[in-house]
Amino acid sequence: MSDKIADIAGELIARAGAAKRFLVAVAGPPGAGKSTMAEQLAVALRARGEQAEVLPMDGFHMDNAILIERGLLARKGVPESFDVRGFLDVIRAVRAADEDVLVPVFDRSREIAIAAARVVSPKHRFIIVEGNYLLLNQGRWAELDGLFDFSIMLAPRFETLEERLWARWRDHGLPDDTARAKVYANDLPNGRLILENRRPADLTLDNA
Repeated sequence: MSDKIADIAGELIARAGAAKRFLVAVAGPPGAGKSTMAEQLAVALRARGEQAEVLPMDGFHMDNAILIERGLLARKGVPESFDVRGFLDVIRAVRAADEDVLVPVFDRSREIAIAAARVVSPKHRFIIVEGNYLLLNQGRWAELDGLFDFSIMLAPRFETLEERLWARWRDHGLPDDTARAKVYANDLPNGRLILENRRPADLTLDNA
């Protein structure tokens, strides 16, 4: 565990005080390292005796059949390709901390979201929500404003994002022409949208 993660975990515990539920947003462009940081934070919090769970936004991808119908399959990952209303409903239910909330999980190997695949329980004091558009100030995503108790924005240099995204799609076995389309026609434009249209975060890390 890095010192940085340990320090952030300590800050979260201090800010949470005696709160029954504390929601943390980890936002940033594709390839910024959101899922890695979210999992590391959960591990660091558990190591200090806290109950922590990760809630990825990716579980709210629309199904490919719907994206095809809407002409969005090639742009999967843009803000309008997510079930934002369903996501808002779940975040509000999780914030209430008064019952189990079943949440979907995205299976990247099959490119589908699996409904009710993870449980967020009232016993989980810290919920670490990770996703691209948690701090986006446009459309219904702006309704997330005020729902998180602490927010982290990961904002690496574009060159770093480019390298990571190429590696991601090659690791998934995509040929270079398909990977190129995903990186330059989708992921990096989405990343620019996120970085240029964001609400302020409690903590911004540009060396993630």
